[in-house]
Amino acid sequence: MGSRSRARECALQALYQLDTSGGNASEVLLGIWSHFDPVDEETKRFAEALVRGAQREQEVIDEVIRRSSTNWKIERMARVDRNVLRLAVYEILRRPDVPVKVSLNEAIELSKKYGSEDSSSFVNGILDRVAHATDLPGQVPKKE
Repeated sequence: MGSRSRARECALQALYQLDTSGGNASEVLLGIWSHFDPVDEETKRFAEALVRGAQREQEVIDEVIRRSSTNWKIERMARVDRNVLRLAVYEILRRPDVPVKVSLNEAIELSKKYGSEDSSSFVNGILDRVAHATDLPGQVPKKE
């Protein structure tokens, strides 16, 4: 598993925990590192940037998800699916260093590993709509 894939996995677990029981991102991440021992500094930095960014931008991210999920309220989505989506939408909106295709593929893999049987198709459908939207709020242009 690559460093960034591992970082996304750590970030998903942290976002899930924060969504479930709240808390402090730094403390949650420290707990995550102990389960993924050893975790190199590059992985930690990327995971922390994803968690902090997704938390900071959650209001905007959740609105993008709401607009892209036609029959699902975000509050009713499975926690794993909701946080996989938050992570991927954050990358799509604010991480010019991550190609959209990579964000989608990584999100689908996370949903297969941690979600239900239907999670990957659910996540793929919503993220496909997000990826093809032309009116994403404040999207940072991607590097080609």
